[in-house]
Amino acid sequence: MPSHPDHASYPQFLAAQVAGEAKGIRTATALRIAACTLLERAALRDLTIAAICKRAGVANGTFYLYFPDQAHLLEDLLQGFAAFLQAGMIRASRTSPERGMRPATEAYARLFEANRGLMKCLIHHLDAFPEARAAFHRLNREWIETVVAATRRRLARDGRDTLSDAELARRAYAMGGMTDQYFSSLYLSGEAGLIEVSTDRAAVIATLTTIWERGLQP
Repeated sequence: MPSHPDHASYPQFLAAQVAGEAKGIRTATALRIAACTLLERAALRDLTIAAICKRAGVANGTFYLYFPDQAHLLEDLLQGFAAFLQAGMIRASRTSPERGMRPATEAYARLFEANRGLMKCLIHHLDAFPEARAAFHRLNREWIETVVAATRRRLARDGRDTLSDAELARRAYAMGGMTDQYFSSLYLSGEAGLIEVSTDRAAVIATLTTIWERGLQP
């Protein structure tokens, strides 16, 4: 997992990570950043090696010094991004151990909005990238385990520890899917009705946090 990111934007995080590194490392990262940038406005099927190299400012042949093809680049990129997401959410949740769901939800919203192209790939195109799919599923599973453990501690402290781990996990998976769908409709498909009622970011986070917290009650 990468160190805790100070940037919401994954391309900015990547650029900061390789500052001062050797040219080869910086070139490989420039190709990753170029792909990130292009995914913000291009469909995955239109992401060509020529377009990536043009955006990165390198010759087409340079690409093959670092990646066999664009599929390997995307696999590498999405695995790294999944780890970046996880680091950001864990970091946020630890800022308020007793009420970690709100800062984690806020962090997820910020990360989702700042990396729409990559989130689109993670949510809608993972079948083509089995290793990235495994990384994203692992992120989900580890986050659910974190939520279940924190909820278990809170319920035990309050004397209301009556739900099984399986029940808590089912609820957490269901609400995680709801959150993904909400942000997907808001930031990716641009659903007009949702946009209309989501102009207040703080209110959106409050709504989603309320659903999470109430959904995990006995």
